[in-house]
Amino acid sequence: MFYQISTEGSGFERRNQIADAHNFEAFALELLSFHVKNQNKPFELGRTGRSDFDAFASDGFDEFNCPVIVECMLAISRQRYRAAIERALRFIDERRSKGELLGRLVVLFVVEQQELKETVLGIHAEQAKNREVETKIWTWSQLEHLAQLYPERSNEILDNLLPLRVRNVVNNLDADWRSGRQSRVSELWDRFHTGQFSLFLGAGVSSSAGMPDWNTLLNALFVTYLANGASSVDEQETLRLVKRMNIVDGHSALVAARYLRKGIGGNSADSGAFKVAIREALYRLRRQDQPMDSDLIKTLVKLCMPRRSGALVRSVVTYNFDDLFERQLDTKTIPFRCVFSENAVVDADELPVYHVHGFIPERADLYHGVEDATLVFAEEGYHHIYTDAYHWSNLVQLNALRDSTCLMVGLSMTDPNLRRLLEIAKRGVTERRHYAFMKRTDIRGFAFDRDSDGEETQVLPDLDAAGKFLNERHALTEVLMDELGVTIIWYQDYNEIPTILRQMGFPNQPGL
Repeated sequence: MFYQISTEGSGFERRNQIADAHNFEAFALELLSFHVKNQNKPFELGRTGRSDFDAFASDGFDEFNCPVIVECMLAISRQRYRAAIERALRFIDERRSKGELLGRLVVLFVVEQQELKETVLGIHAEQAKNREVETKIWTWSQLEHLAQLYPERSNEILDNLLPLRVRNVVNNLDADWRSGRQSRVSELWDRFHTGQFSLFLGAGVSSSAGMPDWNTLLNALFVTYLANGASSVDEQETLRLVKRMNIVDGHSALVAARYLRKGIGGNSADSGAFKVAIREALYRLRRQDQPMDSDLIKTLVKLCMPRRSGALVRSVVTYNFDDLFERQLDTKTIPFRCVFSENAVVDADELPVYHVHGFIPERADLYHGVEDATLVFAEEGYHHIYTDAYHWSNLVQLNALRDSTCLMVGLSMTDPNLRRLLEIAKRGVTERRHYAFMKRTDIRGFAFDRDSDGEETQVLPDLDAAGKFLNERHALTEVLMDELGVTIIWYQDYNEIPTILRQMGFPNQPGL
């Protein structure tokens, strides 16, 4: 997109600042708000409880002599059009049920692209036959007219897009975030059923089946290291000392892993002794009270099952070392191929499962060549793949991010290499194509500490301030993930994820 504002006596250009859908939305809403309020008429931004729309002008503006609902998007679509009309009709019914008279209502779509205009407007006849709801579509030309009408304000908005976006997201999150999640899951359902879909799996998936987290694994390896050195300290006391050192020292887990790899495996990055130590610690520490085929793993595998029209999930990228996902694929007789090196050949009817950080199955004899595979465990391994643009694991991830819709489960989204690849994949793409499950911090977990007996102590006295801080933090997280082309699907309880996935993959079979 090319955008230009001219001011009297000078001129300047702003390129690509609002090519992103959310930058476009923030710019359009703020400019429209300024325009409507300039006419001394109310204009509510965000989903603040009055309506479930981007904005609401209760007294209209310009030629609209009736209430106007505003929906902003970079490009209109049939689905979003239908959803907006349905919400508008519900809005009329709700207002009338409260005794508020409401006649005609206009839904104004402000879009940059208009390819589907005629098709979309044709839907109106079946949804609003009584003409209680009328629709108008503003394209770039009308918005550009406002920008030229208010050049100074337009430039101020462009200079403050990030805080404006955060504010708009805060307004939306202040409403029912679970309700907003439902619309995101619906969008994900549409993308899943296109058949161009990949899963990105992180440590949270393995943790659901009782596998140890990163710090627990490092602690166990530290015990192995000390045992090799004939330490005089017993194992339980060593674990306590290591945990305390992690709290006091607080250095990077990757750096700690480097120390351990050197201590246990020597100088070779692919030391067999080090892999043996990881394998023993990894599977020995798995919690036996949790099923190996967790509800989350079973649900993810079920999404990978071929349908009559073919497989919907084209690939799986996993950052985990273990083989729990493969075991469940095998149980369901889904043909797959574990890929842990650049030499792997995947048949057309096989689901590739890419272990981009290495693969350490419990039984190495079941996978030919696995002992020779590179393990990205410590700092130097990350440095290697980060600096090698053509490393097979980078190419695999980048191809999936460019060619598919990717759903990220069990990832913290803080890995610098993944974020770098997301940024590369988003170049030239205006829409968000990827989705990530992320945990929301709730106010009790944030403002209270819990001791070993379960007793809670309030550590933040001002709960209102803490709540506002959390909302702004969640909003900023959304905006920053938007810039990487990722839509967040929030959850509070990890057990919510399988339920959402079943809804996405099998919406008419709630019992699955």
